[in-house]
Amino acid sequence: MAEQDGRRILITGIASPLAGRLAARLEADERVEHIVGVDLREPTHDLSRTEFVRADLRNPLVAKILDSSRADTVVHLSITAAPHRAGGRARMKELNVIGTMQLLAAAQKSTRLRKLVLKSTTAVYGSNYADPALFREEVAPGGAPRSGYSKDAVEVENYGRAFGRRRNDVTLTVLRFANFIGASVDSPLTRYLQIPVVPTVLGYDPRVQLIHEDDAVEILFRSTVEDHPGIYNVAGPGIVYLSQALRLAGKVSVPVPLPFVNTIAGLVRRSGVVDFSPEQLQFLMFGRVGSIDRMRAEFGYEPRFSTKDALLDFLESGRVSQVIDPQAVQRIEQTLGDVITRTGRVLSPTA
Repeated sequence: MAEQDGRRILITGIASPLAGRLAARLEADERVEHIVGVDLREPTHDLSRTEFVRADLRNPLVAKILDSSRADTVVHLSITAAPHRAGGRARMKELNVIGTMQLLAAAQKSTRLRKLVLKSTTAVYGSNYADPALFREEVAPGGAPRSGYSKDAVEVENYGRAFGRRRNDVTLTVLRFANFIGASVDSPLTRYLQIPVVPTVLGYDPRVQLIHEDDAVEILFRSTVEDHPGIYNVAGPGIVYLSQALRLAGKVSVPVPLPFVNTIAGLVRRSGVVDFSPEQLQFLMFGRVGSIDRMRAEFGYEPRFSTKDALLDFLESGRVSQVIDPQAVQRIEQTLGDVITRTGRVLSPTA
């Protein structure tokens, strides 16, 4: 894997916790000469040698920032799934898609650029009843997203691949992250888990795949200081079912019949607690799981947190208030299971 000294790195979305942790990790690496962080908001992280530049990626002036920074590596993390942070869904789309277009237009002209790391999501695969058990990176999604953050991510990836074809001298790494989770993560999923009484879709129990923020930072760091061209699913091993996740969180779930789901989602969205979008509702029905074999083989890295361990670590952070003691629920389930087993033996003709 080719490496070079004196790296000059530009990170977009530097105000996000993920970008801040990556910048702190890079600051401690003596191979990195200079870091520039770009965002509309000033970062609150404790960074010592990261130069902050307040800028809007939608503005063509981003080309001047890239040129003046003399960056050889761009890590594009300014892609958000949270409309409440962006100022609404329309503005979220502008920041995600138009911002990426302007950044890549500037990168296209940069003679110093040697690497582009692009944050994406497994949500590009969509969620559909006909989905495979595991999405592999080379398989085209069957139920392509038509709205929201998922659609933004598809467009961002398309622009990234087009850039890669035009600039084949630049190492392009696309990281499709599963749902982030961790003590500092604020996302539609973590907000969903914080609702005291959680609506679910009656008759559906989707498989959920997560990536702990610590493992996400490690993969981003390796993508930045090493060469890993290609597209990678990034997630913790294993899955949890939604019902299992809610039980571990000590939540009361309310199964909602499918015809009423959109109405309930609208009420929750207007409350300002969680912004349920159509693709998120699909996820709550069908889930989504990506294969991480390619990531393991190429990066030589085994995530520290499995999906279940990542969920438990988040729950232990104290951000989720339990309505029901999970251990009490497990005891009740065990008791019911024993009763059903004994009853079945009594009723069995062969008993």
